[in-house]
Amino acid sequence: FEDARDAAFVAMGHAREAPVEPAVEALLLMVLVIGIVVDDAIVVVENVERIMSEEGLPPREATRKAMGQISGAIVGVTVVLISVFVPLAFFSGATGNIYRQFAAVMVASIGFSAFMALSLTPALCATLLKPMEPGQHHEKKGFYGWFNRRFSRVAHGYESGVARILKRAARYLLVYGVIVGVVAFFYTRLPTAFLPAEDQGNMLINVQLPPGATQERTRAVMEQVEAYILKQPEVQSMVGVLGFSFSGQGQNAALAFVTLKDWKERGEDSQSAQALAGRAFGALSGIRDAFIFPLSPPPIPELGTASGFTFRLQDRGGAGREALVAARNQLMGLAAQSKVITQVRPDGLEDAPQLQVDIDREKANALGVSFEAISSTLSTALGSSYINDFPSRGRLQRVVVQADAPARMQPADILRLNTVNNQGRAVPLAAFATTRWVSGAMQTVRYNGYPAMRISGMAAPGYSSGAALAEMERLAGQLPQGFGFEWTGQSREEKLAGAQAMILYGFAILAVFLCLAALYESWSIPLAVILVVPLGVLGVLVATLLRGYANDVYFQVGLITIIGLSAKNAILIIEFAKDLQAQGKGVVEAALTAVRMRFRPIVMTS
Repeated sequence: FEDARDAAFVAMGHAREAPVEPAVEALLLMVLVIGIVVDDAIVVVENVERIMSEEGLPPREATRKAMGQISGAIVGVTVVLISVFVPLAFFSGATGNIYRQFAAVMVASIGFSAFMALSLTPALCATLLKPMEPGQHHEKKGFYGWFNRRFSRVAHGYESGVARILKRAARYLLVYGVIVGVVAFFYTRLPTAFLPAEDQGNMLINVQLPPGATQERTRAVMEQVEAYILKQPEVQSMVGVLGFSFSGQGQNAALAFVTLKDWKERGEDSQSAQALAGRAFGALSGIRDAFIFPLSPPPIPELGTASGFTFRLQDRGGAGREALVAARNQLMGLAAQSKVITQVRPDGLEDAPQLQVDIDREKANALGVSFEAISSTLSTALGSSYINDFPSRGRLQRVVVQADAPARMQPADILRLNTVNNQGRAVPLAAFATTRWVSGAMQTVRYNGYPAMRISGMAAPGYSSGAALAEMERLAGQLPQGFGFEWTGQSREEKLAGAQAMILYGFAILAVFLCLAALYESWSIPLAVILVVPLGVLGVLVATLLRGYANDVYFQVGLITIIGLSAKNAILIIEFAKDLQAQGKGVVEAALTAVRMRFRPIVMTS
């Protein structure tokens, strides 16, 4: 417990300097640190106690002998665990920031734990443990004596089982090959994701009305949204903003920020932010005057505004805006028929009616009106123009001019505006300009240099985000030639994380192998350690599939941890077997003895 406490303090100190600090990640780090750092102390105490029980040595002499046997194993375990996590620190991007936090905290905690196990723990053993007679554990009465005798029989049974396996090594090598194949099969069947959804305690509602809708219509829709949201028992408050949304700015856009009650008041899964967003989406879809999308914030706010995927449809062939809009609508139609994705929506402002002013250049030139004067007149009347400041009651007030609203409501009002020619005379716009209504883009988006359309959506219930990304890629493949796509935000990081996963595992295993080869000056010992990794990975995959979890960043960090822990258990056995072989025992005899002697600490640390 002393080791766990001190290593936890080290972990908290390094976590404060970490680049990313989600609450779930910090909690996971603390759990990993507390679980791993006590292993070294357990190995030391168990070996000291075993020597005292078997040989009857006093605590001080037993501690000295135990440390002579176990120091090499502790150093080997520390090197393996540190070498497993070090490659995590060299990946870039948002995923690399998460990896780097795990690497920094785990390496610092593991190193400090090894120092404590080699210094403080032996001192505590020599000071606090009481002497005992040889075989005293088995002579105890009651539950403890029964447990020790039973455990000893299990250890000898395990030794006998290993002996039978060694007699049929070729047959069990085939079984090992089958296990490796099963591991590969299960890994390819795992659903993929980036990070699990988290209840952030708040929710966003994106509101988009048809093009040209006025502020009054938007306000009426927001009042309906507010009336529904505030009736929900999970909601504490709501703030609405008119004229702005994640899609863009305009009178037909609005955004609402919903604050939920404290988590302790929302104990059920049906009261989470994700559940409320899904329930609100179904209820608010009945408002026919607007597209309303309740959104749950992503686990990392810097990677987007909502959970789900963010897709960019690109016009790489120069087909034009009309073709790009048609391709987007085709993709939206295909997505509506898919069972894998849901809430697929264009993330932008739709084309809207616009008043176009056509200027007859020859007439304007003949009247002496410059384009600069025309632009100044239109921008001042329809927008505004700053003139100067004037003092009023001890303060400077701004003078801003703009055409009054009734004077700019109709196309004819625009043509009645006067501009100044090069002789200083007023010339009405009607003398050289005409107006007409057209449909034009309210916003234009480019992504990586190509005209693009923003599309967002979510995975349907029962499907992972990785399945949703694969489905969107499949649907995008059905579009006409000349159109491509890119991922951005959290979706891009998910694709990068998936592509880096195998590189990450490969570097971790390679680092373990090279460190052990340098430590033991042997190629066979590291190979024997590495061969146990697939067995630990198999357990991880089976548990993940049974629980329905996804292959996300936390899974990858957990798998890296399992690689280190599996190698740690192998080192405890191999280190003792190597020492027994050096004392003159045969390979098989040394291996069987080490298996029996290390069975208890392996079970305890596991």
